[in-house]
Amino acid sequence: MKKIVTSVKGTRDFYPEQMAVRTWLYNNLRRVSESFGYQEFEAPFLESLELYAAKSGEELVKEQSYVFEDRNGEYIALRPELTPSLVRMIAQKQDELTFPVRWWSFGPFWRYERPQKGRTREFFQWNIDLLGVNSPEADAELIAIAAGFFKHVGLEPKHTRIYVNNRRLMDTQFDKLEFSAELRPIISSLVDRRSKLSADKWEAYAHEVGLTAPQLVGLKGLLSNKDLWEQSDELVRLFSTLDALGVREFVEYDPNIMRGLLYYTGTVFEAFDTSGSVRRSILGGGRYDNLLAEVGGEPLSGVGFAMGDVVISLVLQENGLVPTFETTPAQVLVTVFSNEFLSDSYALGADLRHAGLNVICYPEPVKLSKQFKFADHMRTRLVLVLGPEESAKGLVTIKDLVQGTQRTTERTKAARTVKDMLA
Repeated sequence: MKKIVTSVKGTRDFYPEQMAVRTWLYNNLRRVSESFGYQEFEAPFLESLELYAAKSGEELVKEQSYVFEDRNGEYIALRPELTPSLVRMIAQKQDELTFPVRWWSFGPFWRYERPQKGRTREFFQWNIDLLGVNSPEADAELIAIAAGFFKHVGLEPKHTRIYVNNRRLMDTQFDKLEFSAELRPIISSLVDRRSKLSADKWEAYAHEVGLTAPQLVGLKGLLSNKDLWEQSDELVRLFSTLDALGVREFVEYDPNIMRGLLYYTGTVFEAFDTSGSVRRSILGGGRYDNLLAEVGGEPLSGVGFAMGDVVISLVLQENGLVPTFETTPAQVLVTVFSNEFLSDSYALGADLRHAGLNVICYPEPVKLSKQFKFADHMRTRLVLVLGPEESAKGLVTIKDLVQGTQRTTERTKAARTVKDMLA
């Protein structure tokens, strides 16, 4: 047997069934994004490595990005994320745009990671951002969009939760615990590891990275205080707005959400699967105020989030929320009786398409039984036969494979009859 060349590790083949799911997901993302007035945009798949070096962490640039040198000696990266491209595009036309800007996108990204359940090297991602407004209400709008998408596709609060924290609130608490500026990035990583280590190992690691015993006690108390948000005017306004937007049941405060605290400047949020086997982050985002300046633009506040397609697809599948798709978009098959009637069959198919129907015309005059078997396999509901008897009388025979019925109609009325039978 010949060896079949396999796909690249960490990528996915989208056969028609998988492509239908991806298209369905995209259409739902579009519907929710546009319901809040967001405009779709797209950015290049290739960007200068310099763009990511200006914004992203060293790990993303050096270890996770796919980078190559082009013929001019410049280093180019397959985009690992969209925010740098977004802020570059905004900076380039900052004087021409009408603010606030509401943009969204859904496209492919690449990261060199270890493939596992819920994580691939090539993935599609929903990005949505609001730029030019700095308020808790704007933050709430983005969280409401995320929750609105969950509701739209059938997910409930028992399936997924959006956890919220705030950078300024945490900085205030870190000041009280006397965490140095150098220690704070380590604290973020320490908190992220808490759910992955036993209590003893986590505390040992905390001492290892430099926390004193009183600081560790204070940090543990901080991480268990679910009412801390009431000390933040920003979060009080945010939760009040979420109430008004009707999505409060999806959202709760959690001081353990610290990933991205060094990148975001205010609100930060992350959604997790809470019901199935995935138990991973579905989306994450927050408020950023410094990025435009880092790519040459004027300072501009923004808030946004990103959601990859891999984890959310797994969550939807586990909860039985991905619909069953038709094998073919065509519900009509026009058979070819013989070479003599090939042109007539193709003309009939063209007439039906002109009438707005999706039609398959069988490409060769094989036995009708084979053509019917093909229609049954493709789940095409109606099969049209144009043979010698029908042609001589100007008729068409239409067979409904679902109802098991048959009807003969005038050739000129075929489109109307087909529409009536499909109604």
